[in-house]
Amino acid sequence: MSASPPPGRRTLAVLLLVPALAALALWAFAWPAARTAPRDLPVGVAGPPAATAAFERGLARHAGAFEVHRYADGAAARAAVEDRIVYGAVVADPAGPRLLTASAASPVVAQLLREAVTAQAPPGAAPRVEDVVPAPAGDPRGAGLASSVLPLALAGVAAGAAVTLLGLRGRRAALALTGAACLVGLVGAALAHSWLGVLAGDWWAEAGALGLTALAIGATVAGLGALLGPAGIGVGALLVVLLGNPFAGVASAPELLPEPVGALGQWLPPGAGGSLLRSVAFFDGAGAAGPLRVLALWAALGLTGVLVGRAARGADPGPAPRPRTTSPAGV
Repeated sequence: MSASPPPGRRTLAVLLLVPALAALALWAFAWPAARTAPRDLPVGVAGPPAATAAFERGLARHAGAFEVHRYADGAAARAAVEDRIVYGAVVADPAGPRLLTASAASPVVAQLLREAVTAQAPPGAAPRVEDVVPAPAGDPRGAGLASSVLPLALAGVAAGAAVTLLGLRGRRAALALTGAACLVGLVGAALAHSWLGVLAGDWWAEAGALGLTALAIGATVAGLGALLGPAGIGVGALLVVLLGNPFAGVASAPELLPEPVGALGQWLPPGAGGSLLRSVAFFDGAGAAGPLRVLALWAALGLTGVLVGRAARGADPGPAPRPRTTSPAGV
């Protein structure tokens, strides 16, 4: 057995690693929150070009803030909002301008669009605001949905860590991860939909989204644990909790986070899980294909890591056989 490092070296490691970890956590959580602003936020304008030109010029004044999509009429703009193509749209109606928003997509963005469009409207001609896809009455500010990401991440990390530390391998590990994820999905839907009322879509689709997110995270941690040993748990927790959670953009929107954090967060399980849950809970599955593929990829890679790690590291030798003792002669 190799000798452990001397106490002085271990003390130095604590003195250096803890501040470094604190700095990383502050950067990951505080930096995106302090730099929240629209960046290529997709919004629409609908109506004759002459009627929408003033609004387009007003949006263009915010360089790099908005990505403008043009639609022929209000019906097309409404469909784009419902399909999660744009967060909102300005419609030039004969009766006056109208702003379509979707607070279910992001209450923060809905408020931002309301302020931006109202600010450029002539005095006394503020646009009428219509919330096309409203947030549920039980969670009007989206805080409940945003708060669901961290528990899912912790549940997934706990499942992956348990599988690693308990020495489960192969099919047993996959079965444990899948079963735990299914139960997380059912419990999560029961709490978030049936009790708290922060979700408003199909109950089973929401349970599936919650369960798939937990499976993607748990399988990732378990796969890293199978390949790297217990250190893989720390790597997985760092990836999912310390980076994936603050980069998810569920509390605001990915397009409000600094680049490239917003895009990167959607390729990590917490961000993809939050987007998938929002799609199935409020938009009848619109926009769910992308995050669904991301989660399925993480789950597949993690489960593959569990199997490959077992083959590379070998099966557990199990407890050593107890030595046999012989009784003294004549006893």
